[in-house]
Amino acid sequence: MSTYVVVGLQYGDEGKGKITDVLSAKSDYVVRFQGGDNAGHTVYVGDEKFVLHLLPSGVLQCKGKCIIANGVVVNPKSFIKEVNQIESKNMRTDHIFISRRAHVIMPYHILLDTYREEEHGGTQIGTTKKGIGPCYEDKIARVGIRMIDLLNPEILRDKIEKNLKIKNSLFEKYYGKPTLDVEEIYNEYLEIGKQLQDRIVDTELELNEAIRDGKNVLFEGAQALMLDIDFGTYPYVTSSSPSTGGVCTGAGVPPTSLQNLIGVAKAYCTRVGNGPFPSELDNELGESIRQIGGEFGATTGRPRRTGWLDLVSLKHACMINGINNLVITKLDVLTGIENLKIVTHYKTEDGKIIDYFTSSTEKLYNYEPIYQDLPGWSEDLTKVRSYDELPDNAQKYIEFIEKYLGINVYLVSVGPERSQNIIRKELF
Repeated sequence: MSTYVVVGLQYGDEGKGKITDVLSAKSDYVVRFQGGDNAGHTVYVGDEKFVLHLLPSGVLQCKGKCIIANGVVVNPKSFIKEVNQIESKNMRTDHIFISRRAHVIMPYHILLDTYREEEHGGTQIGTTKKGIGPCYEDKIARVGIRMIDLLNPEILRDKIEKNLKIKNSLFEKYYGKPTLDVEEIYNEYLEIGKQLQDRIVDTELELNEAIRDGKNVLFEGAQALMLDIDFGTYPYVTSSSPSTGGVCTGAGVPPTSLQNLIGVAKAYCTRVGNGPFPSELDNELGESIRQIGGEFGATTGRPRRTGWLDLVSLKHACMINGINNLVITKLDVLTGIENLKIVTHYKTEDGKIIDYFTSSTEKLYNYEPIYQDLPGWSEDLTKVRSYDELPDNAQKYIEFIEKYLGINVYLVSVGPERSQNIIRKELF
């Protein structure tokens, strides 16, 4: 088997897009298995910057197929927009396909997402207002519209009519907003279906056959474990399972087929939106890290909250995902900080010292992080390409992480461009 899974281990924005881009050069398939266009995966090719929200990050290098699998919720307008952007740079898109089983984000999902956030003054969850949550809600409620429905006019009309009967009532009577027109939405999405019909295919059979035949299949997640609907800081989470387990339901492959489980974490920590963040640096140093690291959301442009690396939450994420290969990104951003800190334990509200994560989001707000101090370094890391060339203190920083987690760091990223990596072993 030659399967590879790339997942985030913090609160998203760890640099998964770059790692997927690097690995995709040798991949026969690159598969996005959950989330939607609320993701923001940034890939740098030389001076060229690509921000991908829905398309797999491997689209730029993969010589095989790029698949948006059944676990993704698809805004077809965003899909078409991104395809057009890629094509405008004279790059191919004929290798991109969407699962027939993937659910469609409809206009009413986006409006519902927006109205909910407005009602709470944007302080409830802090969503991207892309309609992701409401679309997953309809999927679970068994009233969702799937990509295959865009190819069946009668089914599409019936589902839109039934959904709008409820959604329009909610918009009008609860939110005091205008209603949506059935005919307008039906005609628009019927036309979208015609435009995308050659890309809407069955994917799970082909993926399982590819795995059986020993093809290199790379699965790419969005968001991260600490935003997982089950294992993250609920309710300040996303609406899907961005874990290695999510690959099985999100792409239709068995757990026995997953081999190289790659977890990506920054050398520090960031978070976008609301929710507890024990190691947060809400100070001048935090702002400095934000500016040096370019910590602004690729999807929303929102400034990311910054903080020290939290090994307690990272250990939790590695355990749930079964990570056997670790990636540390943005090590270069920490250059010039004389004294570095890493969270190794929490002190609970009743004074207990623990080294495991809690299921109580409310309690986490009151947990006090306990830090290990480590010496920093002043050398520029951006041109370093071998581990031995790293400053001693940078090596000690990496090795401290490895010892705590019991997992080897196979790649260290020292800059945004796809070549700025220290690769300690080859996975392919």
